[in-house]
Amino acid sequence: MSRPVDVEVGSELPERTFTVTRADLVRYAGASGDFNPIHWNQRVATSVGLPDVIAHGMFTMALAGRAVTDWTGDPGALVEYHVRFGRPVVVPDDDAGAEVTVRGKVGALLEDGRARVDLTVTTGGEKVLSLARAIVRLA
Repeated sequence: MSRPVDVEVGSELPERTFTVTRADLVRYAGASGDFNPIHWNQRVATSVGLPDVIAHGMFTMALAGRAVTDWTGDPGALVEYHVRFGRPVVVPDDDAGAEVTVRGKVGALLEDGRARVDLTVTTGGEKVLSLARAIVRLA
């Protein structure tokens, strides 16, 4: 994607939907070193009160960050990023997996050519990240 032009308060990022499968969780566990069985073992996940296996919170956060950096066209343009983890992304053991949808809107133009992007991250219509905000350096 190319770097945004003519950005103003209210400008919307293209909506992105990411599919998350159990295989993605295994790959993420290997890359991150987070092998907590709630992210891959249904028996363990349900024994601690979860509905099923859940995605790593940091993986979900990374998907939202990817939507922002794809919009800017430069991963280095992301200068600050904050989220609160609201609810887990439940990942069923099937070929469809779970869908994580990321929407973003420019909430403020800041000094030095930066912008605050307010993000809405959902799965199954439910918000999974709250107070998700990114500060990006524009062109």
